[in-house]
Amino acid sequence: MKRTIIISIMLLAGVSLHAQTGAPFIHDPSSIVKSDGKYFTFGTGGGGLISEDGWNWHSGAVRPGGGAAPDAIKIGDRYLVIYGTTGGGMGGGHASKIMTMWNKTLDPDSPDFEYSEPVMVCESLVDEDFNAIDPGVLLDPTTGRLWLTCGTYFGHIRQVEIDPNTGFRVEGNEAIDVGRNMEASTMMYRDGWYYLLGTHGTCCDGVNSTYNIVVGRSRNVNGPFIDNVGRSMIQGGGKSVITTEDRLVGPGHFGRYIEEEGVEKMSFHWEADMDQSGRSVLGIRPLLWKDGWPVAGEAFREGTYEIQSVRSGYALELEVDFVRAQGGMRGFGRGNEPQPNVVLEEQKLEEVVGSWPEGVIGARNGYYMGRPWQRWSVIPVPEAGGYLGGPYYKIVIAGTDRALAANDKAEVETVPAFTGAPEQLWRIDQLTDGTYRIMPKFIPGHDEPYALVSLGDCSPTLAPFDFKSDNSKWDFRCYSPVK
Repeated sequence: MKRTIIISIMLLAGVSLHAQTGAPFIHDPSSIVKSDGKYFTFGTGGGGLISEDGWNWHSGAVRPGGGAAPDAIKIGDRYLVIYGTTGGGMGGGHASKIMTMWNKTLDPDSPDFEYSEPVMVCESLVDEDFNAIDPGVLLDPTTGRLWLTCGTYFGHIRQVEIDPNTGFRVEGNEAIDVGRNMEASTMMYRDGWYYLLGTHGTCCDGVNSTYNIVVGRSRNVNGPFIDNVGRSMIQGGGKSVITTEDRLVGPGHFGRYIEEEGVEKMSFHWEADMDQSGRSVLGIRPLLWKDGWPVAGEAFREGTYEIQSVRSGYALELEVDFVRAQGGMRGFGRGNEPQPNVVLEEQKLEEVVGSWPEGVIGARNGYYMGRPWQRWSVIPVPEAGGYLGGPYYKIVIAGTDRALAANDKAEVETVPAFTGAPEQLWRIDQLTDGTYRIMPKFIPGHDEPYALVSLGDCSPTLAPFDFKSDNSKWDFRCYSPVK
């Protein structure tokens, strides 16, 4: 027996286990920062990764000082880079220092590339119940004050205040203990809440690492930070943000990247990618917000879907004539008289494709009926590059090469065959509310970064993205024949 099942993308899409492409090998990555049109992240031991598009990464970032687990942030027109001078604790001693330094650019090929002399902002002693490594920073958008947290599971997580103009520690500032039983801490702010994130578990053991990222929150920047069931972070609490998934093991070292309202990404490393020799690799996921809590979104997965408008619930479809399927009303007017059960076949592509025009066919929204003109296969195109956290995709009618495309009127249509042209490539971002934004890589004759929107219940088009409007949002629901 076959039937059509429409379910959430998270449940039945084909699993893609890769992290980023290229050579994304890094441990303890800093938050991702954009400089001179490129993306940068720094790691333990010095250096780090660069990406021109946010998807394909390679080595080449430069950070003097060595040490462990840096962070980076843009403040005004400069970049502040922070790092711990030692690996701390692994040899039994906790002596370490947190250092800060400035640069006008992070691009080592720029003539303006030059780091300032590092200055110490925090220190731990050999026998202290604290380990001054793993720094993370927050520039408070409500006050302009800069806060740093650091520490490992060998002792407390401490918070100190840094002068955002000089990179020095604020004179007279006293450290505050804000967490314990974690490391790789950092903070972020949203809607009146301050969030403290950290990594629980053990690191540096490849596929046996138990790293996982957790979070607590407070209305006060200095805490106390409490998780979703009332546990304090100072007592080891923390709500889960992301854990090991399939063949990707041990997520740790959270970083937040806000592209625009409603479009956020989280960076981290996987302690071991089992498909890349068990090496530590950079991970990037959508950052979602559910009931006021951050949670990792899904890496979009190749599959065949209904593409559904959040505005209306209507489905994106070809602008073709409706073809009736076999099987009408049964049981009407027959009372309780028994009837034989008949298993109806779904309408097949070959039953309808012959009636479709051969050239360009428009796109519209319509009632979803599980019909061939409403089934879209979404497939990554590796050679087309990507954007922060994802590759470009082709979107074709399932079982055909007929591809969704942007035209020079800033409208959507389908062309008879996918050629790899940029107007046939699509970016798919999971938004902070769990829905999706769909954007063409290129619109002929237009420079605006338009997205797919519902101009009405039945009229999809391309227009500026507006997170506040359901017109700009879509859901992908998986179509799957089950025997």
